[in-house]
Amino acid sequence: MFRALKEKFSATSKVAESRSIDDISEVAGDSGRRLRESVLDDVLHELEMGLLESDVALSVAEELTKSVRMALVGKRIDKGFKIDEAIELALRVAVRDVLQANTFSLKDVLASKDPPYVIMFVGINGTGKTTVIAKMASRLKTHGYSVVLAAADTFRAGAIEQLTIHSERLECKIIKHQAGGDPAAVAYDAIEHAKARKRGIVLIDTAGRMQTNANLMDEMKKIKRVAKPDLIVFVGDSLAGSDAVIQAKKFDEAVGIDAVVLTKIDADAKGGAALSIAKTVGKPIAYVSFGQEYDQFRRFDADWMVGRIFGDKQSASTQDS
Repeated sequence: MFRALKEKFSATSKVAESRSIDDISEVAGDSGRRLRESVLDDVLHELEMGLLESDVALSVAEELTKSVRMALVGKRIDKGFKIDEAIELALRVAVRDVLQANTFSLKDVLASKDPPYVIMFVGINGTGKTTVIAKMASRLKTHGYSVVLAAADTFRAGAIEQLTIHSERLECKIIKHQAGGDPAAVAYDAIEHAKARKRGIVLIDTAGRMQTNANLMDEMKKIKRVAKPDLIVFVGDSLAGSDAVIQAKKFDEAVGIDAVVLTKIDADAKGGAALSIAKTVGKPIAYVSFGQEYDQFRRFDADWMVGRIFGDKQSASTQDS
């Protein structure tokens, strides 16, 4: 995300630093010199513009810039002081604070009630929602849970077929009806099956037509009323930027989301969706997904994400910790 951004404010900082010490700083009593606010204003303006170009929501970009300002205003100027390094450090702290504001532990929520535990997945088509459900099922089975899949995306026959293939590979029970059937009925039958067979977890796939489609949202509300899910997870495409934020808000308004899974995280060079969803929607990012293999799925970690955003070599791996 911030490689181009760092180049932008680094260039502006170097212009400032090429001036004399009197140009970029002022005497601050007996403590020495401090950075002039006018110089900081120029650099932070470039920072905010860069954040917006990186698909960070305006309100989040403003808050991050404000945090950096608060960290640097009045900062003592020492020999070798570099404005761009100071800004990056302050920005890292601000970004990490946003990303770890809400935390999530699936293990804890699963232990909070008697089985079956019902998880409903929502989001628009094309985000990799069905694949995420399969990855979650694989992860849960690895940890000893029994899983039932509910093919409640009856709008697309392909979605039912796709989830069926995953169920066969994972050796999970799947409950499905004919394409075009009542998705709430599928969810209900899956939960009843889990109760009867003492299965631990039900994962419900849902349709993902455009989030502005009123019929879709009514359908989501009906599934929620019938299934009474313990957890509603929004699956968003990290490459969608501001669109992912809008989608998350729409689903949150309609059915209330509890956590977020971001897909295609390996291809996201900006990171704006992660920052913006975490801040504006106020929901924890639970997992990140990348690739097509079942093990290409990991718990979200703020430090790991900060490392990816800033291009740290040691954080390039997407293996689970």
